[in-house]
Amino acid sequence: MSVSSDRSERRIALAAVAGAHGIKGELRLKLFSDSADSMAAHHQLYVGGVARRLLSVRDSGKMAVARFEGISDRSAAEALRGSLVEVDRAQLPPLEEGEYYHADLIGLPAVDGHGSAVGTVTAVENYGAGELLEIEQPDGKRSLIPFKDDIADVVDGRIVLDPEFLA
Repeated sequence: MSVSSDRSERRIALAAVAGAHGIKGELRLKLFSDSADSMAAHHQLYVGGVARRLLSVRDSGKMAVARFEGISDRSAAEALRGSLVEVDRAQLPPLEEGEYYHADLIGLPAVDGHGSAVGTVTAVENYGAGELLEIEQPDGKRSLIPFKDDIADVVDGRIVLDPEFLA
């Protein structure tokens, strides 16, 4: 995939802070991956845009609980509610052909099979049945389309899609 170099400099969100856990500054995290293991591989992450050393992380049901250096009480943890936990894109493992991080897709132009602009990718969602691309059309209308071969394909840094799927 040819993605502009500024995309490779981005940070990738691994989780969002759902709130405090206990009184010692631990954070409850909504993971954007399958388990806390992917986060545990990184010693420095960005919490709310601030670089912090990860001290510990563990799975806790559908969430994770993490402790970061510099967050030592419940008030400090609660103040981070809604913040993202991110890693520098360069710290992530390389991907196989046909694999993408969601952040690599967001912002890509969407065109039809003739190359005419139909919108921009604004989000990538997954409700359990596969990934969906949210396309914002020039008039501001948004549509979710399946991110599947022959419906929406990444070609030369653009999403080439079948406009029949735009509602």
